[in-house]
Amino acid sequence: MDGGPKKGLVLIGFSLFYVKMVASAETAPEIPTIDQAYSKISNSITVEWATVPGATSYLLTAQDGDTVIETTVANSPGTVTGLKAATLYQITVRSISAAGRSQASPPKQAKTVLAAPVLEASSPSSDSILVQWGAVYMATGFSVSIMRANGLGRMWKENTTNTTLTFTSLDAGTLYTIKAYAWNANGTPGDDSTCNQRTGPRAPADIQVSLDSGALAASVSWAPTEGASNYTALARSASSRRSCSTAASGCTIAGLRCGTEYLISVAASNDAGSSSSAAAVALTTVACAPGGVTIQEDPPGHLSVSWSNVDLGDYYVAFVKSDDGLEVHCNTSLTRCAFPSECGFTYFISVFAYNRAGQSPLGEVFNYTTAPCCPSDINPVLVSSDRVEMVWSPVRGAELYETRAADGLNVVQCNDTAPACTLSALECDTKYNVTVYSFSEARGSNTSCASRFVTTAPCSPEIQSLSKDALSATHVHWTSRNRGATYTVTARGQEGLFRCSSSGRTCALGGLPCGSLFSVTAVAETQAGRSLPSYSVPLETVPCCPAGLTVTQVTQSVVNVSWTVGTGALTYVTVLASRTGQSQCHTHQNHCLLGCVTCGVNYTVALKAISATGLTADCAYQRYASSVCCPLGVKLYRLGPHGIRVDWRAARGSASYSSDLHGSKGVFTCSPRAGLSFCDVTGIPCGDVYTVMVSPVAETGLKLTFCPKKIYSVTCSGSTLGMVIYRGKRNAE
Repeated sequence: MDGGPKKGLVLIGFSLFYVKMVASAETAPEIPTIDQAYSKISNSITVEWATVPGATSYLLTAQDGDTVIETTVANSPGTVTGLKAATLYQITVRSISAAGRSQASPPKQAKTVLAAPVLEASSPSSDSILVQWGAVYMATGFSVSIMRANGLGRMWKENTTNTTLTFTSLDAGTLYTIKAYAWNANGTPGDDSTCNQRTGPRAPADIQVSLDSGALAASVSWAPTEGASNYTALARSASSRRSCSTAASGCTIAGLRCGTEYLISVAASNDAGSSSSAAAVALTTVACAPGGVTIQEDPPGHLSVSWSNVDLGDYYVAFVKSDDGLEVHCNTSLTRCAFPSECGFTYFISVFAYNRAGQSPLGEVFNYTTAPCCPSDINPVLVSSDRVEMVWSPVRGAELYETRAADGLNVVQCNDTAPACTLSALECDTKYNVTVYSFSEARGSNTSCASRFVTTAPCSPEIQSLSKDALSATHVHWTSRNRGATYTVTARGQEGLFRCSSSGRTCALGGLPCGSLFSVTAVAETQAGRSLPSYSVPLETVPCCPAGLTVTQVTQSVVNVSWTVGTGALTYVTVLASRTGQSQCHTHQNHCLLGCVTCGVNYTVALKAISATGLTADCAYQRYASSVCCPLGVKLYRLGPHGIRVDWRAARGSASYSSDLHGSKGVFTCSPRAGLSFCDVTGIPCGDVYTVMVSPVAETGLKLTFCPKKIYSVTCSGSTLGMVIYRGKRNAE
């Protein structure tokens, strides 16, 4: 009972579902059949199919691998867009009605055509157009055509496998339309692309040029050329370029330079570029106004006018007008003219150059005023080696005087209203050409005045160096550019004045005391006078050597060297040298201890006296023999109850020795004969302790006291012969 209703409900539901499926199957539209699918544009495929009854629209599907693009259209044919160029697609169609949509039609393959090339066009010349494009995927060739944009004339078509193509023999200044497409290996054409390009214009012809010489401007005209939107006229010379631009058939080039040859050319231009220039026309401008005008009155009464030559000038005209209104001129192909002149006049001078183009522009107008008379009875007074005083009598018409002194390279001058002048800052020992010119405000200078020569006093010499020779003379060296001068050198110090003279560049000061300071100066003298002293140079003579030197042996390996004080010496260097080596000390005292001295060796003692500035005097050498070495192996032997033998081992070399025994009961001494190394002491008490020292004896008889001492005990018991007991060693006192 419980399961009956549930089974009934299930059965009813199944029946309804079945009825719905049957109804749906009955109302869905039929599956379309594709008649054909093709591509005319690289991003789309067009599909044609038979109309399905009851269908209100159709779903077109293009599949490329995993990429699916769908488009709904109302009827056949329909186009799927948004595709890739040169790509194979699977095309299907579904019919759609209000009840639903059909299953997909059997697929049909279609391939999109090639993409259109992207064109770039330019006009390299007035009768050609260059077309370029990038590579197109799957393309094996290209078709390019060109014709006038207005449709007139013929069309050119070219096939190529390249990506560039040039069309020639075109009309200048004309707008052309270019069309191109690619094809694949099957010859199927792809999309086409179109662009417009205008050819450049031809160069203008019939160029006419005229010159406005006053304004230095050229008027240029020409015949218009086809397709030109603008024209540029260019004036070109070796050093400048000027131009003008216009859309008309003429313009004016301003700002030309005088004295210049120009080539005038005209170029036409449009949006394609500029034409080549037509054959240039030569143009010569008027010459420039002459420059470098110089005016001279030489000799007085004759005015000479000269100027620089100018380019493209055929001849010149110089105009001279005086301030009384009289004017004269000179016509010449040269660059100089001469005119008569009078004292006290002002002249105005202008110069023009001429050529076939006309007269040059007006240059600078010059004026020239003749000068007053020249001063006479000029008397020079030599003041010093760098000054000259000039005095003369006043002259008529002169308001100012200029005095000039020239040495060929430099000029020194002074201006004064008085008839006198002091020329300063002159060069010493120099011959000057001195001239006095008179001036007036209205008339200027008279440059024809005579001159005279004046020589200044000699220059101060410059001491360069001081040197010494083997004879202790000091040589003074100096430089000077004087001619024929005699020089005196003076050394001034606390010890007095020392002098030497020479006509050369050096002299020797002799007899200068050692350890002294001097100030050395030099003076030059000629017939013109005496120079100032040179800058002083300090002179220091070497220190004086000590008057005495003493060497004293302190110990067997140490000596003391002492000496007297040397004038001018601050420190001393003592060197004790032998074949075995040397010992040295540097001190500011007058004595020095030298160690590491080897006994029994001949030494050379050298002393150097050094000043505070480092000057060194090598003083005389002295020989010194160090003391004989102390003997070794000193021993005592008893010779009886009251006798002692002192025995030792002599050091190298021959020497005399003396033996001293110091005991509480007295001092006992013995000295052997030469060549022996022992001596006997008699009458010496036993039972005492003796200090024994065996010393070398110098040639002077002086006994050296720095040898080591030994202590021995002499007993009274035991054998009367034999060795004495050694008690120890004692330092030398």
